[in-house]
Amino acid sequence: FLFSDVLALPIFKQEDSSLPQENETKHPPFQYVMCAATSPAVKLYDETLTYLNQGQSYEIRMLDNRKAGDIPEINGKLVKSIIRVVFHDRRLQYTEHQQLEGWKWNRPGDRLLDLDIPMSVGVIDIKTNPSQLNAVEFLWDPTKCTSAFIQVHCISTEFTPRKHGGEKGVPFRIQVDTFKQTENGEYTDHLHSASCQIKVFKPKGADRKQKTDREKMEKRTAHEKEKYQPSYDTTVLTEMRLEPIIEDAVEHEQKKSSKRTLPADYGDSLAKRGSCSPWPDTPTTFVNNSPTPAPTFTSAQHTYSVPDSNSSSPNHQGDGTSQGSGDQLHPSATIQETQQWLLKNRFSAYTRLFSNFSGADLLKLTREDLVQICGPADGIRLYNALKSRSVRPRLTIYVCQEPLRSIQLERQDTGSGDSNGAIYVYHAIYLEEMAASEVTRKLALAFNIPLHQINQVYRQGPTGIHILVSDQMVQNFQDESCFLFTTIKAENGEGFHIILK
Repeated sequence: FLFSDVLALPIFKQEDSSLPQENETKHPPFQYVMCAATSPAVKLYDETLTYLNQGQSYEIRMLDNRKAGDIPEINGKLVKSIIRVVFHDRRLQYTEHQQLEGWKWNRPGDRLLDLDIPMSVGVIDIKTNPSQLNAVEFLWDPTKCTSAFIQVHCISTEFTPRKHGGEKGVPFRIQVDTFKQTENGEYTDHLHSASCQIKVFKPKGADRKQKTDREKMEKRTAHEKEKYQPSYDTTVLTEMRLEPIIEDAVEHEQKKSSKRTLPADYGDSLAKRGSCSPWPDTPTTFVNNSPTPAPTFTSAQHTYSVPDSNSSSPNHQGDGTSQGSGDQLHPSATIQETQQWLLKNRFSAYTRLFSNFSGADLLKLTREDLVQICGPADGIRLYNALKSRSVRPRLTIYVCQEPLRSIQLERQDTGSGDSNGAIYVYHAIYLEEMAASEVTRKLALAFNIPLHQINQVYRQGPTGIHILVSDQMVQNFQDESCFLFTTIKAENGEGFHIILK
C-alpha cells in the first residue's frame, strides 16, 4: 500500500516515454500453474521458490490466457508444449550435458522427469525420448481443461560436489515451452515460455523444509516479515527474460572458441528457441538398427493418448484391442525384436541399457535383477510384462450369425434335426468394458462389419419386440450367454441394425 501511495504522488506522474505504456505490455497467451506451495522464506522482490518431493506427482494446469482476437490462427487447433527440468544456475547450464550424463551413469534406466499419464487430463500424443531424460512433450487443446502431472526423480543434492557433507542442494527450474503448428505440419513456431524455481528433496523432505521455513518466519518480528513474501498455495510459472540469457550465451560461446567467428544472427536464433536452457546440440535417436536416424522426440512406436476433460475414465486410450499372446516376448526374439518389444510396451527408457539383449537374455533376468537395474517401479512393471498372462475379460458372450432363410427352410422340409442341418459356428466375444458400445465394436471386429455402418443393436424380446441394447442391459447379461444375430437395413437405407436373439 505504501508503494501505491508513492506512485500516486505528483512527482511520479511524469512517466518516462521510453518505458512501455500499460496498454502496451505484452499479454501472455498462456499461463501455467503448478499446484505446489511456494516457500515463505523468500525475499519480497526475489523469485519464488517451491519445494518438491522426489517422485511425487504434481499438477501443472495449462490455461488459455488469450484475449479476444489474440493468436486467432490456433483457434480450434492443438498446440505442443515441452516440459523440462533444467538447471537454475548459469554455471551448471553451460555444463548441462556433462551433468546429465554423470547422473545417467549413476542412475541407469531412470529419467529425471516423467509424466504421470493416468493422472493427466487433456494431453494427447505424449512422447519421451530416451536421449533426453529431462523432458516430455505433448499436444493439448487450449479451449479444454488440461492438466499435466509431472514427477521429478532427481534431487538437488545429486549435483552438488560432496566435499564436507551436508552440502546445500542446487535449484532447478521447471520450464514449459509452447509451440504452434507451421504450414508444413511441424510444431516449431514458438508461442510462449515460462518457468519457476524449484528444489527437489527426498520423499517427505519438501514437507519438512516447508515446515522449517514456516517456523523460522513465525519467529521473526513483524518488521522483518515485511521483507518476505507470503507463501502461496500454488506456483505460477513466470515468463522468461531472454535478453540477459542471450547475452550470456553469446559471451560464453565467444570465450569458448575465440578463433571462431559466431554468426551474426546467433543471438536471434537463441531468442527463437524461447528457453533459458539451450537444446542439446547432439542428435537424439532411439537405439535401433534403422538406417535413418529418428529426429528429436520422435517416438512413433511409443505414443500415448490421455482422455480429455470430458472423459470419465483416466485409463489410456488405445486401439481397444487387448494384449494377446502375440505381444509376449519369446526366447527366440532377436536383439532388434527385443528392442521393438521394449518400445511397444513403454520401456523406451531402457532400450539403450538392453541394447545387446536378446529375448532369451531378458527372460533370464529375475525380479530382483530387474528391480536393481530399473528401480522398483519400472523393474516390477517390466517383470510383470515379461511374465504376463492374459487378463480375464469382464464378460464373455458367444455370438453366431443366423443362417440364411433358404437354408432354414430346406432343413425344415427334409425334416432333419439340428445334427444334420446347418452348422452354427459361434464367435467368442470378450468384453473388457460392460458397455453397449463395446458390444457393437467387438461384433464389428468379429464378423468384419464396417463399424460406421452399424446404426443400432437390438435384442429381441418377448412377442418379438426389439429392445435397444444399453449399458445397463449389457451389465445384466449372463456370462457365457449365447446369441444368434441377424441384420436388417435401416429405414433410411443408410447402414443397418443388428438384432440379437
